[in-house]
Amino acid sequence: MSGKVRLEEIQSFIQEDIDSFEKLFRESMRSKVMLLDKIMSYIVKRKGKQIRPMFVFLSARLHGQVNPSTYTGASLIELLHTATLVHDDVVDDSNYRRGFFSINALWKNKIAILVGDYLLSRGLLLAIDKEEFRLLKIVSNAVREMSEGELLQIEKARKLDITEDIYYDIIRQKTASLIASCCAVGAASVGMNEEVVQKMKLFGEYIGMAFQIKDDLFDYETSVMIGKPVGIDIKEKKMTLPLIYALNHATSNEKGRIINIIKNESHKSAKVKEVIRFVEQSGGIQYANEVMRKYQNQAFAMLDEFPDSKIKTPLKKLVEFTINRTK
Repeated sequence: MSGKVRLEEIQSFIQEDIDSFEKLFRESMRSKVMLLDKIMSYIVKRKGKQIRPMFVFLSARLHGQVNPSTYTGASLIELLHTATLVHDDVVDDSNYRRGFFSINALWKNKIAILVGDYLLSRGLLLAIDKEEFRLLKIVSNAVREMSEGELLQIEKARKLDITEDIYYDIIRQKTASLIASCCAVGAASVGMNEEVVQKMKLFGEYIGMAFQIKDDLFDYETSVMIGKPVGIDIKEKKMTLPLIYALNHATSNEKGRIINIIKNESHKSAKVKEVIRFVEQSGGIQYANEVMRKYQNQAFAMLDEFPDSKIKTPLKKLVEFTINRTK
């Protein structure tokens, strides 16, 4: 399967689902407060690739027929995901999201925090109003894990003592948990038993692990246009897999020198480039790519455990797209 898969090609399998979902999602964001409604309209206009709702619909179709429960699940995930993005931009002091100004850049932090809270409450109320308590439990657990993962990363960044195992724990919680919940929600929405739902959750977790490692690799990419500046993780003192591997295979003197740069000189572009060269020469990028592909293969092996279906092809293509993306 080629890395040049077009998202439109995958969407064509579930275009009706996406169209119906967008209407429900827009409706769920409406507010009588003029300022809030204006911000909601802005969020809808700058929507992303909608990869997460696509995982919900394809996972549902793998096991049954898309139904109102599936639409509720997809909307719930997208509302809570959008809430976390708005809050993340405040935490990271980021002025851009998907090439647009962030909410906090346009309306300041106080409003951005309240908007995130509003989106979170809309998601919770949507699930409660529809009495979709099983789906709410799946997604609420993911939001809890995402928060824990981010806080664990912040805690470890202060000491720069992240081991490879701790790194996997962090990305499993902060990124993989949400994609895992997409696949679990899809299966649960069509009435699958808990065993199937848990298998789909693990399938999504493998995808999420590969997705985050790909995102970490962007920090070292200088040849493609990407969604974040090169070296931003280093500047923010985030210990990612390529760097962890490189440090684990360095001499004690070299390790001390690189850690000192990250701690004290990561604001200097020349020093960030020095760290990038160190990681490249130490095989950190190659190793991270190998681990990313391992998780991708585990996801495909998990998918192969289910009966053959025409939906498997677009689902595999969507996995390929998320891992071979260039931004």
